[in-house]
Amino acid sequence: MKLLHIDSSVMGSNSVSRQLTERIVAQWRANYPGTTVDYLDLAQDAPSHLSVDSLGFRMGPQGDNLSDVQRRENAVSEALVSQFLAADVIVVGAPLYNFSIPSQLKAWIDRIAQAGRTFKYTDKGPVGLAGGKTVVVASSRGGVYSTSDAGRALEHQESYLQTVFGFFGITDVRFVRAEGVAMGEAPKAAAMAAAQEAIQALNRPAANQAQSTLAA
Repeated sequence: MKLLHIDSSVMGSNSVSRQLTERIVAQWRANYPGTTVDYLDLAQDAPSHLSVDSLGFRMGPQGDNLSDVQRRENAVSEALVSQFLAADVIVVGAPLYNFSIPSQLKAWIDRIAQAGRTFKYTDKGPVGLAGGKTVVVASSRGGVYSTSDAGRALEHQESYLQTVFGFFGITDVRFVRAEGVAMGEAPKAAAMAAAQEAIQALNRPAANQAQSTLAA
């Protein structure tokens, strides 16, 4: 089994999502000892945001007409999508920044969202091509968003990731959530304890996870 471990927080050792992804990967390897891990730190090595030189995936005869910049950008996209497709399990650290995900994580998603690789368009609509994988998202939030309609309407972090991985055909998307971590030491401790319980339950099949969410 191949696991791709992705961090995106810019907070270094102070990052809650990084603590959670480290624990998730350790628990997964304990549950599945044969797992090999590939690591990607998007805060240190993020692809550039989309531009006219990196938009789209170029291959075949089209590649003969690329500029040097386009060839380099195409190589970055190819490396990232190949790494993603080779993984059986993807563990993603996704802190909530300004109601959404870090721009570095969005830049990575933009590179792997490739027609013909992770999805395709048909006469009946788009079809995901990356099914059969498990995605575990370490979701960290300074405030509390999951307990009210107003809070859920504000967050475009978990909802977006659920949508985009679903678009790629991945139905097993799980969330280990620690929220309220900026609301004081007691709420943070409670959130981390709940997240740890969820991590320890990761060997349960997704069908047994209510709404594919491990910590609420």
